[in-house]
Amino acid sequence: MISLFQNTPPVAPLAERLRPKTLDELVGQSHLLGQNKPLRLAFQSGKLPSMILWGPPGVGKTTLARLIANAADADFIPISAVLSGIKDIREALERAELTLQQHGRKTILFVDEVHRFNKGQQDAFLPFVESGLITFIGATTENPSFEVNSALLSRAQVFVLNALSETELDLLLSRAQELVAPNTHLADAVKEQVLAYADGDARRLLNFVEGLFNAAEGANVSEIDEAFLQTTMSSKLRRFDKGGEAFYDQISALHKSVRGSNPDAALYWFLRMIDGGADPLYLGRRIIRMAIEDIGLADPRAQTMALEAWQIYERLGSPEGELALANMVIYLAVAPKSNAAYNAYNQAKAFVAQDKSRPVPIHLRNAPTKLMKALDYGKKYRYAHNEPEAYAAGEQYFPDELYIDKNGEQENKVPQFYIPTPRGLEGKISEKLKHLKALDQQYSNSKAKK
Repeated sequence: MISLFQNTPPVAPLAERLRPKTLDELVGQSHLLGQNKPLRLAFQSGKLPSMILWGPPGVGKTTLARLIANAADADFIPISAVLSGIKDIREALERAELTLQQHGRKTILFVDEVHRFNKGQQDAFLPFVESGLITFIGATTENPSFEVNSALLSRAQVFVLNALSETELDLLLSRAQELVAPNTHLADAVKEQVLAYADGDARRLLNFVEGLFNAAEGANVSEIDEAFLQTTMSSKLRRFDKGGEAFYDQISALHKSVRGSNPDAALYWFLRMIDGGADPLYLGRRIIRMAIEDIGLADPRAQTMALEAWQIYERLGSPEGELALANMVIYLAVAPKSNAAYNAYNQAKAFVAQDKSRPVPIHLRNAPTKLMKALDYGKKYRYAHNEPEAYAAGEQYFPDELYIDKNGEQENKVPQFYIPTPRGLEGKISEKLKHLKALDQQYSNSKAKK
């Protein structure tokens, strides 16, 4: 008789059982791990730098860190920035020091979701990275330029990991099927939907197919067709087509509905995407982009409100957070529209990229020392607050060369990047800029008479 309380070893999840044990088993990231690629070369040399692995979920950041530790014959200490604090960091560093002293082995300290650590927590690693006690590897789904301290970032190389392609996901699916369901057949249409659902995320794929194969085994089904897929796992399937083309089509439709001031259509596409399984935080980022690009200074509140809606979802989740994002979609759709600031940014960026490096005019330079004052730094600068209307009419703020032609004659070659629209707040901005230009003209005329 078998005891109900007999201890049986737990079966590891499929994603863990398929975790690569060598670099060659890792699927994806060929731009980093292919022949003569940067991480492959670092592996081969044995000289592994501290690094930041930046990429979406489920692309192998943790696996890669473990493989790096194995290749370097180093102690591997993983900590999560979500669950850990300064105490955990201190304990990890003490363990690293003990490992070096007693065994002569270096330590690779892996920090998952490093962007969750605050500045003080990130700073705690700096002296130990500099001393060489640890090789630091941070993993993040967020842009490290914004989320990782510049001091830590300057001591680490950033490697960008990509979402897995459909071909790479298909290879993982084949490995999973061979391991747990070698006699089960997947219809081609089912495979396409499963790969689309994974959306470049290996862990998501493996968790999903593990449940799917278990369901097929329980139902004694040897061929999984669309009907079985829909009846057993339909609630989890996103409704975007294979390859994700419809996903981006729907994002485009949402953005254009907002730009076109149609709140009903914008709300429709937003909820289509939510219903289809799109990440609400991704939609939140796109909503912020809409506020910046299409509303701009016609309603400057929109940008702040969009950021707040994104933060509300981040803190509250569903359904309250989704309602906050929906409110923002409607607000942006009915808000006055302007891409004037967006256009100005792009034009100024292009101008600076192709223009030469021009010196700062003497009157605009700071003069904190006697030498600088002796060189006339800051001389003749007109303090705007002391001028009528707090505006120094006729003052020049661009480099001097843009006011003078090739013959040394006065000529205004200053570019105009920002041209406000008459809509929303920009209407008032436009009126103010016209008034200031009139003051400039009056100053120029009075100067000419003298």
